[in-house]
Amino acid sequence: MLHRKGGAQPLLFLFCAMKNTFITISAIALLFTCFKASSQVKKSAEASPASQVNVFVGSSGDHGQMSPAASYPFSMLSIGPQTYPNLHMGYEHKAKVFLGFTHNRFEGVGCQGSGGNILIKPFLGDEAKASILNKTTEQAGPGFYQVAFSNHIAAKIAVYQNAGVESYSFPQGKKGFFIDLSHTLANRFVAEEHELGNNEITGWIDSRTTCNVGTYRVYYCIKFNQPAAFSPANEHKLIATVTADQVQLSVGVSSVDVAHAKAAVKTAGFEQMKAQSSEGWNKVLSRIKVKGNAEREKLFYSMLYRTVQSPYVISEADGSFRATNGSLQSTKDSIYNGWAIWDNYRTQLPLLSILYPDKYKSITTSIANLYRFGKKDYATKHEPSNTVRTEHAIVVLLDAYRKGYKVDFAAIADSLKADVDKLDFSHPDKALESSYDTWAFSQILAIEGKTELADQYKQKALRYKEYWNKDFKDITKNDVDRVSARGLYQGTIWQYRWFVPFDIKGLTELIGGEKEYIRQLDQFFDNDYYNHANEPDIQVPYMYNASAQPWKSQAAVHKYAADTVVQYYFNDNSRGIDPFVDVIYQNKPDTYVRTMDDDAGAMSAWFVFAATGISPACVGWPVYYLNVPLFKQVQFVWPGGKTFNITVSNYVEGRKYIQSVVLNGKKLNRNWLTHQEIMQGGTLVITAADKPNEQFGVGEQWVSDIEMK
Repeated sequence: MLHRKGGAQPLLFLFCAMKNTFITISAIALLFTCFKASSQVKKSAEASPASQVNVFVGSSGDHGQMSPAASYPFSMLSIGPQTYPNLHMGYEHKAKVFLGFTHNRFEGVGCQGSGGNILIKPFLGDEAKASILNKTTEQAGPGFYQVAFSNHIAAKIAVYQNAGVESYSFPQGKKGFFIDLSHTLANRFVAEEHELGNNEITGWIDSRTTCNVGTYRVYYCIKFNQPAAFSPANEHKLIATVTADQVQLSVGVSSVDVAHAKAAVKTAGFEQMKAQSSEGWNKVLSRIKVKGNAEREKLFYSMLYRTVQSPYVISEADGSFRATNGSLQSTKDSIYNGWAIWDNYRTQLPLLSILYPDKYKSITTSIANLYRFGKKDYATKHEPSNTVRTEHAIVVLLDAYRKGYKVDFAAIADSLKADVDKLDFSHPDKALESSYDTWAFSQILAIEGKTELADQYKQKALRYKEYWNKDFKDITKNDVDRVSARGLYQGTIWQYRWFVPFDIKGLTELIGGEKEYIRQLDQFFDNDYYNHANEPDIQVPYMYNASAQPWKSQAAVHKYAADTVVQYYFNDNSRGIDPFVDVIYQNKPDTYVRTMDDDAGAMSAWFVFAATGISPACVGWPVYYLNVPLFKQVQFVWPGGKTFNITVSNYVEGRKYIQSVVLNGKKLNRNWLTHQEIMQGGTLVITAADKPNEQFGVGEQWVSDIEMK
């Protein structure tokens, strides 16, 4: 007898299972009801957030640089396929030839990829290296990956927290595994030590971090559930010969030591670990529930999935963790590492601050710890996990504090000052970026009651006006749309000139007043100077909100999130040469603009914000601008049952302008919400329109001003 939870379903399914030769109209009706109920149960199961994720999004070509590796939220272990030829992410969806499987990835960060430790390749025959793996079938989802090859070897992989299981099936014949302990993406191997035990390998591996700055260490343990005979195969390489046709490898990793890596190993099989991982993913992804276009829901959860791959939890259950100076520390909090803050401070970290306040408390503490243990803009000499860049960490700390997260500024005051005092103002883009951090420091000093020093750094931040007038005011020069002109990093004068998020009021005055500000924004977008393939200008679609024409931001956000756009590639910004003309965010392997990296969830989080109808107005202030969501209903859900509901009362696909807004029964004439208003729960009702409401959002604006306190 079938058993189902809830209501009368057990009895219903019992009737459905009964054999009757005499079928009446009532019986047919009952049978229809049974099938309908069964279909609803099935539909409900299929509609879970994890089941809607397409892990292959962004995994083909130079479009996002993401992989379908089996992973777990905020875990540094991800086990994924390595294909030939080597690409940034180690995987190409169209590739047929596999080199094996590796055991960590840093999603979409460029620099020829990052991670790719411990390559394991199953083989048949006498020559391990000559055994070619040609893909025939492939399937993957949150927490698992499986593939079959033309030589009839098959692999099923699942990851839960810092544990993984790899289940391999072989046909008859000589078989085993080729294990390369020196493998990394982009040849970043430094050193390794390993020890062979009774059907297990343990050890550590040092590799250079993303972009070859600094070194991170991974401790690991790999256990075979069948007898394995190990033999050397060149330096740092092993061959493990097995005789069984079914072999399971259980993997554990740690950033602390081998003992913790061994403790992380689980005895669970593939199906059990896959189920555990799926449950964990569903809990994480269910913090936002969306209702609307079914295909867009799949895209939404695929983007949210990418957003929570990093940072990584590096502390153990007993509180031990490795600091960035290599020392062994202990804490009661979870400790995170694996940073891409220069990209993520704009979107991903602010999104985490809303969705996961329980985790973000520890993330905030971990970012503050960077200053305790010797923060650098890229990586330090000793990293407990792979990492990218940490510029603008000071802005994130200010933002977290103003959102109610505890930050002990006094304990890191000297380090904050030292970090700000060495900021680089030598190039036009660096001058604006560094001014932002300097502004943040002045705000922190004011919070700490150091008024005189705060004013000194505010005046230093205000010098952005000198740099702006020198390099960004004149947009008639012939190099203003040339990538890397005047020493810029991955952008143009047109794209960087808007980067004064902390003082849009002052920027408007520099440009020549509000009318000229709007005219130049129009020129920027009308000529497709905006580039969504990289982060320097991704805040600009929202900048009409600081003007008398906020509806233009509503249109721009919708356009770049869900409509056809024209984009020129950021690496050379070629005008009129094979431009991208399509929708940027699509549920397919080659989504995104060519040369566009996801940058560890930064670009995915931009879409998630746009789709939910709220986005950060200025990181450092707890304020979010509004736009019409891409769904009829959006619900933020937190533990304990508190929710914040966003409803579009008259949702129609493509309707992108805000007609009116009602928050908890009260009509608003402003185009922004505070972090507190969202987090306390409630209901936001947006009435949309086909044409702009030119009165909405104009009377009570939020515009950043360096004088604000």
